[in-house]
Amino acid sequence: MTYRARPFLELLSRYAGYDFDDTDWSAVEAGVKATDAADADGWYSYPLVGRGDTLEVRLANAVGGDELSVVIVGAGTYEMCLRADTLLSAFATD
Repeated sequence: MTYRARPFLELLSRYAGYDFDDTDWSAVEAGVKATDAADADGWYSYPLVGRGDTLEVRLANAVGGDELSVVIVGAGTYEMCLRADTLLSAFATD
């Protein structure tokens, strides 16, 4: 899994008002291992139920690479959408 995943999830969680910790990271790390972005049923979904927003983060290993594909669902406000989009851009690989 890409080394950028944990700081990405920590920042996204902070924006949602969720305290992402080591237990969360262990669950995500274990859940993503057997994923495949090319398979619609091969994604891992992790909820971030925060004080401000409830997000569903879907993650899957990209085929043939070290990248992690990420989809964020549930950003209900313009501000949260903008923050999520900015994080996706900032943490994207070249």
